[in-house]
Formats: sequence, C-alpha cells, structure tokens
Amino acid sequence: MANLTLEHPALLREAAFVAGEWVGAVAKLAVTNPATGALLAHVPNLGADAALAAVEAAVPAQKAWARLTGKARGAVLRRWGELMIAHQEDLARIMTAEQGKPLAEARGEVAYAASFLEWFAEEARRVTGDVLTPHAADRRILVRKEPVGIVAAITPWNFPLAMITRKAGPALAAGCAIIIKPSELTPLSALALAVLAQEAGVPAGLLSVLTGDAAPIGDVLTGDKRIAKFTFTGSTAVGKKLAARCMDTVKRVSLELGGNAPLIVFDDADLDAAVEGAMASKFRNAGQTCVCANRLLVQSGIYDAFANALSAKVGALSVGSGLDGAFDQGPLIDGRAVAKVQAHVADALAHGASVLTGGDTVSPAGAEQGHFFAPTVLRDVPRDALLCREETFGPLAGLVRFETEEEAIAIANDTDAGLAAYVFTRDIDRAWRVPEALHYGMVGLNTGLISTEVAPFGGVKQSGLGREGSAYGMDDYLELKMVCQAVQA
Repeated sequence: MANLTLEHPALLREAAFVAGEWVGAVAKLAVTNPATGALLAHVPNLGADAALAAVEAAVPAQKAWARLTGKARGAVLRRWGELMIAHQEDLARIMTAEQGKPLAEARGEVAYAASFLEWFAEEARRVTGDVLTPHAADRRILVRKEPVGIVAAITPWNFPLAMITRKAGPALAAGCAIIIKPSELTPLSALALAVLAQEAGVPAGLLSVLTGDAAPIGDVLTGDKRIAKFTFTGSTAVGKKLAARCMDTVKRVSLELGGNAPLIVFDDADLDAAVEGAMASKFRNAGQTCVCANRLLVQSGIYDAFANALSAKVGALSVGSGLDGAFDQGPLIDGRAVAKVQAHVADALAHGASVLTGGDTVSPAGAEQGHFFAPTVLRDVPRDALLCREETFGPLAGLVRFETEEEAIAIANDTDAGLAAYVFTRDIDRAWRVPEALHYGMVGLNTGLISTEVAPFGGVKQSGLGREGSAYGMDDYLELKMVCQAVQA
C-alpha cells in the first residue's frame, strides 16, 4: 500500500465495507495513480454474493433507521460531515493520489461533499406531508411522505466524494438505506468515506461500499426487487442500459448523465468575466466534469479579443502531479481519456481549426508515466466537429464563431444533451431571453461555476432524470402515501 503520510492512516483501506463489516477477497483490483502510474493499493474484487449480503443487511437496518426522528437521523449526518472537514487534508491526499486533481481542487471537493451532509442533516426534519381538502363531507385525506426504502447508487471517478454524499445525504435523511458501488478507478475515497460514516454512528448495514467489477454487482443492484431506488451518475450510454434493467422490478430511477455544455459569449459581455468563467468551467478537474463548457460559442464582434485573452490564460496553466506541487492541472484519468482528446483535436484540425495553445500530450518532470494533456485552445472550430457533437471530457476548449443571438441558441440546442449551459452578456433583456430559450436543466448567467448544495442539479433530454441537492433533492428518496378516511358525522 502507498504511503500517503496521512494523519488518520486508517482512512486508507484495502477492504470493502459490507453490512457493517470490513471484508476482503482473494480476487483484487489494483488502484493506480494516474499522474505516475504507481500502484497505490489493492481492493477486493467483489461480486454478486457480496452485493446480496449488503441487501440482506440493509432490509432490517433501513426499517429501524426509518423509525428514528428526522432530528436523530440528521445528527448522524451532521457528525459525518464534521468528520470529513476534520480530516479534509487526508481525504484530499487520497483523492489526488487516485483521481489526479490538484490538491487545492481536492480540498475544495471535500468541503463540497461535506456540504451535502450538512444540508440534508437539516432537511431530515423538514419532511412534511399534507392534509387535503376532501372531496366529500364524510372523508378526510392525509398525504404522508415515507422513505422509498433501500437505495442502490453507482458513482463515478471524477468526483469520488461529492457524487457519493450528494446521493447518500438525502437517502439517509429520508430514512433509506444505501448501497454504493464506486468506480473501480477511485474506490479509496469511497472507502475512506465509509470509515468516517462508521465513526459518525451510521448503523451497521445501513450503508455499504462494494468494490469490484461493475457487471456482477450492477446486476444485483438493478435486479434485486428489495432495492426500491437506483441512482447513477455516469455516461449516457451506460445509464440507459442500467435504467432499462431497473424496469424489470419497476424501481425508482434517477440519472445524472453526460453533457455537451455550450458557453455563449455575446459581443456585449464583460470580456474579463467571460474569460474567467470559461477558465472556471472548462479547465476545472482537467475538463473532466459533466457540466464543463464543451463548446465555446463566441460572437464575431468579441471573437478575436476573447480568443487571445483565453489562450493567454490557458497557456499559463501549470501541469503536473498534484502530490508533487501546487499545479493548476493534473492528469486525465487514463489512457483512453487522453486518446479521446487527441482524436477531437485531430478532427477539428482536419476540419480547418487551428491551435492557439497546447494541442498535444505533455510529460511533466517526475510524472513521465502519467496521462497528461496540455490545456488546449482551438479557434475556428466548425460546428460539425467531433468536439461539438461529443463530450470531450478533457482540457480542450474549441471556439465556434456565431453572428446572431438566434444562431447561438440554435447551435447550443443542437444536441441530445441538456445538462448545463453558460451565457455571458450585459444586456438585461438578453439575460432573460437566452436562458429561457436554452433546453438545459441548469444555466450559468455570467458565471462558470453553478454547483452548490442549495440548488437543484440535473438535466433534461438525454442528460438524465431527477434532481440532486437542494430541498428538491429529497423528492427522489420519498414516496407519497395517501390515506383516505371515512369519518362518521
């Protein structure tokens, strides 16, 4: 196991957390550092038997948990979040080691992840129903909100803590149990989170973290009829397949899938604000976020100025291993991610685009075995290029020129994705018109940062179902039960 010099060494685990116990397995999965290729740890390669054991334990644990008051459940969630902040540096180091993002970004994610536990700790006591106006004088109608039951969650590698707490927070607050299958690429962060959940007093069996290959575990999580809800964050193609499997048992499904976010810069925009917004949106986590700007649509009147200012900023970004220094950008997650960025650059250049900065892989000193790609800006990208039609998921900004507001809206909406979009303008009327015309679940107006625990996160079209975070985030973990009572006069 790697030595990450943690203050709380027990956070780095090579065992999975199943039914309240730390378990191993003969079969193992290697976890490596994407910046260096170094081996970090081995985790159990569990299968269907472990998943079934997690479900068996969750059944009685969920029933007992649901009987507690919202205040009591919230107290445990709050303690869990407080422990995350207390061990923020250790969690950040584990995350940077296995995922690659710079330490500063990893620390920020720890705080972001903990914010969901704090938020839903407070929401736990606010689950209220209704007494409806009856349809007849001798009837009374009560509407209760009850926990949906056992929840299964499959979470991605790009935000290995926040994507768990954004699901576990509302699930536990509502009175549900949760079984988590983290990405095989970043299981160590999830296991560290389970250590802190246990320390916070989350009851045995209420939360399990299963490591291993996705297929056998996923078959149980989507097929077992005792699991009432399935939640997934990941690619659209995989999400569709998993949702289809869930229909055999008619589970409640929520999906947070891929994006193809446009960032629209109008002539009247504040140039500095637009450049800063593009930097924040596009290059955070090396462009490996579902809400990062994928297509930068810039109006002709500001196009050259924006291109020059953005390329200067991007060209100044430092690249390296997050554990070796305060770099601006870390590696991509693996070789396939690098290959996709390379393919998008090559395709754009073949269609007439040109490189303003970057454009190829890089090998930082001391991290020659890592999966690094230089932060890149291309200009004159045609709207039919691959990077306009597919989500790149890398540090590649392609500039597309447009002339009119109507043209920008048409280009932006010409996609099956509908997660996030960004608009930069100082025209007050346009600030209303354009967000209303964009077919997206979230719009950043004069900002490139939109994610917060207090606002609903989610998309439309093929970017998903449901919303996470905010007061609305409880809805997918609660069922409505109507009680109609006959009353004697």
